[in-house]
Amino acid sequence: MSETKVDDMLIEMIDPKIKEIEQRFSNSEGLTQDDINTLLLKSQYNHINHLDEKLNEVTASVVDLGGRFDVLEAKFELLKTDLEGKFELLKADIEVTIQKALNRNMLVLISAMGFFLTLSKLIDKF
Repeated sequence: MSETKVDDMLIEMIDPKIKEIEQRFSNSEGLTQDDINTLLLKSQYNHINHLDEKLNEVTASVVDLGGRFDVLEAKFELLKTDLEGKFELLKADIEVTIQKALNRNMLVLISAMGFFLTLSKLIDKF
């Protein structure tokens, strides 16, 4: 974590007082309200530092997650393009198959009509 000049100044300002309080406490001397407030200030400062570190971790995770979503989005875009291409090929194949079936049915129909027409003419002649 990178500290700002204000962070450094706060530490420098309360650090000597904290050492003095710790020394008096280890000598079993009582603490004043100012001593307690200074210890609370140090505790809060440590808590804020911890929260800043966690915030940096969360921010890094969010950036990483954003990158992962970008990769996932690109993969879905490739999949979409691939599926669209395959769908177009399938559509063209179906159209060709239908056209061939229609042509074959027309040929069979014309042949059948010609056969019956010829048969009809032969029957008329007899």
